Amino acid sequence: MNILGLDSSGMVASAALLTEEILAGEYTINHKLTHSQTLLSMLDQMLKMAELTIEEIDLIAVAAGPGSFTGLRIGASTAKGLGLALDKPLVPVPTVDGLSYNLLGCGTYVCPMMDARRQQVYTGIYFDEGNRQKTVLAQTAMSVEDIAGKLNALTETDPQASVIVLGDGVPVYREKLEKLLELPWREAPAHLSRQRAGAVAVLGLELFRAGKSCTADEFVPEYLRLSQAERERAQKETP
Repeated sequence: MNILGLDSSGMVASAALLTEEILAGEYTINHKLTHSQTLLSMLDQMLKMAELTIEEIDLIAVAAGPGSFTGLRIGASTAKGLGLALDKPLVPVPTVDGLSYNLLGCGTYVCPMMDARRQQVYTGIYFDEGNRQKTVLAQTAMSVEDIAGKLNALTETDPQASVIVLGDGVPVYREKLEKLLELPWREAPAHLSRQRAGAVAVLGLELFRAGKSCTADEFVPEYLRLSQAERERAQKETP
């Protein structure tokens, strides 16, 4: 089974190819170019180097949100277009779940933090349970103060609790985290600290086996919050 993984939910653009449960290729870039300039080019180059055609893809796993509104739309349109053209199923992978999956097997709590702006992060809390990812707090948008409080509360039931934080929100709010977090914590290393399509593909396979796939027509990104344009429109319409 050939699984294509796509993630354009943040500043990183990433494409990966999972073949027979082996990560055959991954192309990730975090630079100034827009995802519309990079994603399809990366996918094309990766398939050529893996000596596969796009028609040989069996399943498309895509980071489904939350994240950048523009990035998610580019990823969604790419996945939906490929799914429709190839008549292949899609697996929507929650973005925060996929980011946490980078650290599967670390044996501690994991807390992704994506900068959601407006003093909030897209975040969640996860833990390894038998080498499977257990969701302690499902992905959500909240303030750094609130997620720090939930992390500190872990010590009430687990006095030995510690956490690894990752994501582009960590450097933005590092000073706050240093002041707020009371349990032991550390940052993920650079090669694991941002979105990776390889993790999306592997988690996508797990979700597919659990029956959580959909058609290209059915797939809709999960934004969690209204866009700025939608918020401004709502404010104007409020009497």
